[in-house]
Amino acid sequence: MAQTFFKGFDFSNFWRNSEYALKNYVEEYPLPDLISSVEQDLGYKLPASYVDFMKLHNGGIPEKCCFTKTDSDGSGDDYTIFGFLGIGRTKCCSLCGEQGSKFMMEEWGYPNTGVYICDCPSAGHDMVMLDYSECGNSGEPRVVLVEQEFSYRKTLLAENFELFVLGLHEEEEY
Repeated sequence: MAQTFFKGFDFSNFWRNSEYALKNYVEEYPLPDLISSVEQDLGYKLPASYVDFMKLHNGGIPEKCCFTKTDSDGSGDDYTIFGFLGIGRTKCCSLCGEQGSKFMMEEWGYPNTGVYICDCPSAGHDMVMLDYSECGNSGEPRVVLVEQEFSYRKTLLAENFELFVLGLHEEEEY
């Protein structure tokens, strides 16, 4: 597969292929029919960079799980993700799985303004979302952290999914 996004990025040590990750997150390779039906179920067109990323490894727990957002004044905040939800329905932690994007909206009250793509170590109290609120259902979404305990406050992490992934680093660096 010709890679359009993440050119030059080394994914060789990106994923933690634990038994837990394989059981709960990692889906089979996403074929076009599955991608289309998941997009239809969610009501949003997934960004091409997310689809390309999932074609390399469809969901899972990354070794690079920390993201630092640096503000214009040079200060920064650190955020940690636990896992990426893959394109599919069969694993509980996939986009359309039992603890997927719709579950977070219907059961936990998260806003329906995008697709929840990463869970966090907070056990549901914050999630990372592809936020379509400014671009429409088929535009290029921004990546935000949504914090349930702060009235679902959104914090911009990256202008797009590729920049979010490229900004992830290992905990030791954080």
